[in-house]
Amino acid sequence: MSAASVFLIDGSKGLRMAADVKAKRAAFRKLHDAGCFVLPNPWDIGSVRRLERLGFAALATTSSGFAWAMGREDGEMSRDEVLGHMREICEATDLPVNADFEAGFADTAKDVGRNVALAVKTGVAGLSIEDRVGAELYDLELACERIRAAREAIDASGEDVLLVGRSEGFLVGRTELSATIERLVAYAEAGADCLYAPGIREASDIAAVVSAVAPKPVNALLLAGMRVADLAAAGARRVSVGGGLAAAAWAGFDRAARQLINEGTVPPRG
Repeated sequence: MSAASVFLIDGSKGLRMAADVKAKRAAFRKLHDAGCFVLPNPWDIGSVRRLERLGFAALATTSSGFAWAMGREDGEMSRDEVLGHMREICEATDLPVNADFEAGFADTAKDVGRNVALAVKTGVAGLSIEDRVGAELYDLELACERIRAAREAIDASGEDVLLVGRSEGFLVGRTELSATIERLVAYAEAGADCLYAPGIREASDIAAVVSAVAPKPVNALLLAGMRVADLAAAGARRVSVGGGLAAAAWAGFDRAARQLINEGTVPPRG
């Protein structure tokens, strides 16, 4: 059964839904051919709709944003909860969606492949697999096996889902650029379509990553103080914000709540 077939129901509506999923996936891959696009990260249907109205070409889920919306911390959501969230986001928008699939919700390559097969069925146009468990990175050989298993699962589905190989070294204090590049190059060779190392702040380091994995595209994470234009100039093909928008929304909520406590008023609606 193909991934798109999970959307098939009796009648033409189901056929249109399957066709729409394929169209989203084709459009998403096309975005990676040239230039640089911004990939904002909504965390619920409301934020999806707002970003869609603003004219973005694609969206990406955020594990932290989703967890915070559910009153939990990043990494505390279960596989099935995340799969349900991915499906909900995909069905809420006409835009292609890239999924933050964390570390694949498994350690072994076999189980990662099984979970990626389930993720494809949610309608995502792309998904990322991290190389971190807790505060540690997987051994490089195992990390590559996990990427290969994800690649094989996508290929077996017959669906055009873009695989992102993601290395977390800069987020766990392992900030030696050469080590991160070694991992990203290995993930590209293992079958990743796009490479991503969140936490890199210097445009020159992004440029080094771009050069090392070329011609495959690179995702860069936009952090406070960084500019999309600088990341684009460094060669990043896409720029995401992770939990940045969700964090900003919750910060605004906290300010308004404190104003309500301290002043007995609320800020004007924007």
